[in-house]
Amino acid sequence: MTVTTHALTVRPITGPEELDLFNRLPYAQNSEIGADLAEGRRHPSWMWVALDGDRLLARLSWWCRNSDVAPLLLDVLDVDGAADDVDRVEVAEHLLRTASAATLPDGGTPPEYLRFVPADWQRDPRDRRAVEERMAAVERNGGSLLVERLRFEWTPGGTAPRPGDRLRFRPIRDEEEVLGLMVRALEGTLDAHDRVDLEHRTADEVAAENYADEFEQYTTPREWWRIATLPDGGPVGFVLPARNDYHPMIGYIAVLPEHRGNGYIDDILAEGTRVLAEEGVERVRAATDKGNMPMARAFQRAGYATLSGIVNMDWKK
Repeated sequence: MTVTTHALTVRPITGPEELDLFNRLPYAQNSEIGADLAEGRRHPSWMWVALDGDRLLARLSWWCRNSDVAPLLLDVLDVDGAADDVDRVEVAEHLLRTASAATLPDGGTPPEYLRFVPADWQRDPRDRRAVEERMAAVERNGGSLLVERLRFEWTPGGTAPRPGDRLRFRPIRDEEEVLGLMVRALEGTLDAHDRVDLEHRTADEVAAENYADEFEQYTTPREWWRIATLPDGGPVGFVLPARNDYHPMIGYIAVLPEHRGNGYIDDILAEGTRVLAEEGVERVRAATDKGNMPMARAFQRAGYATLSGIVNMDWKK
């Protein structure tokens, strides 16, 4: 007998007491969801389930920073891969449509969908099916693929990375200096999010928004941030080591357009990693678009292991 979406119970969880129910479906981020709920990055009213009696068929959750009041990302959308008595895409589509109508404001642009996936998910039939089913459910709700990204992780092992002797490094002077360098780095950027934003806004506006939305939110010391210069003091690029709510990370790294192609990215990445390594961190996380192969190769050369892929989908504004 095939279970139809009309027979399902679709609702938000009642609270932390239903966390075990919500986490019945496996996902790499499950271990963080309880803390997210306790610390305000998730809310029960944003965490929805689709039930066939007592059986959890699908779930979703939006996420935000604990300073936000509205969902920032849709980062959980799961359907039971072993449920062969349902149309899994239809169930996920129905759940997303129902939850969105009840949770998101009318007429607004839904938050971006972000999903951690195996880096080589297209090669394994089971992984491919699972990823494509989720993507299809988002597409049926009006979303489309924005970009695929790669996540990397560096862990201590032996000597911490050290930059070469071609560049000098100093702390930032002030916010104005960082913003100015961010504007310059947007020229010719390979970052898909920035490229989309630059279609509608100036580089100054994009840099200011990126800074306010993310980098200004970091609570780790600004003294960690580094400007890379030539011996004469002229800036070559910069790196913003930081820690978010979960991990130490390379928050932003860039080489200015006029200095690209000279291998400076390796030295700048080594300096950013060194700053965090000397803080005694257990790991450093980073990410870049799949299409930004120069940056991906730099992470690999620096000893960063490929942790996973990321699928980003959005709704056109």
